[in-house]
Amino acid sequence: MRKLLNTLYVTSENSYLALDGENLVVYEEKKELGRLPLHNLDGIVSFGYRGTSPALMGACAERNIALCYLNPQGKFLARVVGKTYGNVLLRKQQYISCMDQEMSLEIAKNCIIGKVYNARWVLERAIRDHPMQINTEQVKTASLQLKKALELIQNAKSKEQLRGYEGEAASIYFGVFNELILQQKKDFVFQGRNKRPPLDNVNAMLSFVYTLLANQITSALECVGLDPYTGYLHTDRPGRVSLSLDLIEEFRSVYADRFVLSLINKRIVNKKDFLKKENGAVLMSDDLRKRLLVEWQNKKKEVITHPFLKEKVEWGMVPFVQAMLLARYLRGDLDGYPVFLWK
Repeated sequence: MRKLLNTLYVTSENSYLALDGENLVVYEEKKELGRLPLHNLDGIVSFGYRGTSPALMGACAERNIALCYLNPQGKFLARVVGKTYGNVLLRKQQYISCMDQEMSLEIAKNCIIGKVYNARWVLERAIRDHPMQINTEQVKTASLQLKKALELIQNAKSKEQLRGYEGEAASIYFGVFNELILQQKKDFVFQGRNKRPPLDNVNAMLSFVYTLLANQITSALECVGLDPYTGYLHTDRPGRVSLSLDLIEEFRSVYADRFVLSLINKRIVNKKDFLKKENGAVLMSDDLRKRLLVEWQNKKKEVITHPFLKEKVEWGMVPFVQAMLLARYLRGDLDGYPVFLWK
């Protein structure tokens, strides 16, 4: 169990939550794992199926403490709140901010700054760690181009201009992505991003992992009370989690792309795990999907230091932290949305 920004995360799938006086108590196999005073909490997120006592649910409802339930893989199941709850004000502010052109553009800029900044440092890390295995000059040139793109993004005057800069930066980054593949280079060739359907082994994995990450971010947004379907950069469309697609930008390179590269470079995957159809679409085998999900769960447990909080958190918790930070900004508790900047 882990407390971040007044929200308790119970990550053990076998934990049961109960009430003892004014305290929340976490049990596993009838053994007490820990307890926290309810007055210290704004929310509780449980990754498991064991449940919560009715007494605790009632106490949380009375105190406006949101209870969120996710399955062990992080898929959102439900959120329980009382008769009145501040999230209605949060969502109202979210909708107002989406209509405010200046504020909406500023949040969208932050998301894309995070995307390009993090992509650049993925390249810089490759230059530092593998100078003899990559075309250092080519990757360094791309890194400098991304640095210049950050200045253009910061000065963008409209979302249309911002989307143009973002597209150019993505093209630069993916233009050298093949250099980051250090092993099995004949079987995993990347010549550009393609999807619906993916046309090579690398793109097949990228699309799958991006979907996992988008689901994770959607769960995080639901837990803090934000509407994942109303975004700032990605336009609203029925059934489209636009805000999740906004926030995923800052995570793509450092979280998803590096994960896929590690699968290839550590030889966890090989060419036998893929099937190419007559129309050129490349599919992953059922065995690979299962294996990839196991590796993804392991990745989520890796610990990093969050650049804004300066606290150690698991990768799997980072989207939840960012969702909370965005909610705090919209409530007026922060001067700006502190995008996730990795280095």
